[in-house]
Amino acid sequence: MTTPSNPDPDPRTSAGLEPGGGVPPGETPPAEAGTGTGTGPYRRPTRGWAAGPMVILWILVLVVALFFAVYGIVLATR
Repeated sequence: MTTPSNPDPDPRTSAGLEPGGGVPPGETPPAEAGTGTGTGPYRRPTRGWAAGPMVILWILVLVVALFFAVYGIVLATR
């Protein structure tokens, strides 16, 4: 049976490290985390919906409200 390998190597046995964990000049430093948001062109964040979809949504709401208003009037006059 094999033992699981440790993803974090022991700094005392890693090549290229100075005592204390530093990197000597000319050595490649450890890779940095790629979680920064500075990649790609800057795009200003937009707020809310565009005007077109909002107009269509309000027209749809108005049509549905008018339908139920007319339906209520028809039922009341019978």
